[in-house]
Amino acid sequence: MPHLHRAAVPVQRPGQPRQHETSSGQSRYAHLLPLITARRPRGARLTRLLATEHLRSWGLPLGPAEQTVAELATNAATHGRVPGRDFRLTLYVVGGTLRIEVTDTRGDRLPHPTRPAPDATTGRGLPVVDTLSDRWGVTPGPHPRKTVWAEVDVPK
Repeated sequence: MPHLHRAAVPVQRPGQPRQHETSSGQSRYAHLLPLITARRPRGARLTRLLATEHLRSWGLPLGPAEQTVAELATNAATHGRVPGRDFRLTLYVVGGTLRIEVTDTRGDRLPHPTRPAPDATTGRGLPVVDTLSDRWGVTPGPHPRKTVWAEVDVPK
């Protein structure tokens, strides 16, 4: 599944750093972790745990990234469900930016932040992502997919 945002990331073995040059000619390391996960809530929890281990092995701070992965994976498992189809988590680092992408097959259901009632037990995922990440958004397609992504600035 090609993504416009992945154009600058070199193809490599999952979990392995690879050196490449940015458009300014600076050398940077990129890490890539593609992970296809079951669309159930248990799959969202497993996604968070595996992502946490990879972030730790890459020497990155867990803080906002771990919770952002948890929220996006839970949203995909909850709102992006289509029988027989899973969702995909991709993590990569270029320079000082960790990009978290969660792709599901419900391109017809775009996420939109809401203001939940104070006593509501759901509806806080995207406001949490908005607070913890430095940037986030949605990239449509190819049909029937969408990718919800968030970027977290990390120390170089």
